[in-house]
Amino acid sequence: MESIYAALLLHKADKKITEANVEKILTAAGVKVDKTEIAKLIAGLKEANIGEIVKSAGAMPVMAAPAGGETTKKKEEKKKEEEPEEEEPTGIGSLF
Repeated sequence: MESIYAALLLHKADKKITEANVEKILTAAGVKVDKTEIAKLIAGLKEANIGEIVKSAGAMPVMAAPAGGETTKKKEEKKKEEEPEEEEPTGIGSLF
């Protein structure tokens, strides 16, 4: 995954996307370099138009998490448990 980020960074900087350049970026970032992964990435990008891929990815809708899921129920139950029960007024110390 880091190799893809490095390739996108090179693309954004208008630099040539090569194995050596991707490796330099990953090394500078302190990431363990997997040369076979980088080689596969570069081979896969040879015929790709990265600019078009980025444009089409930006146009895709992002799916939101389903509303009212299990987490919402759990939050409601927890909130009910945390709410302190109202005490009956005794009249002592109260103005009304």
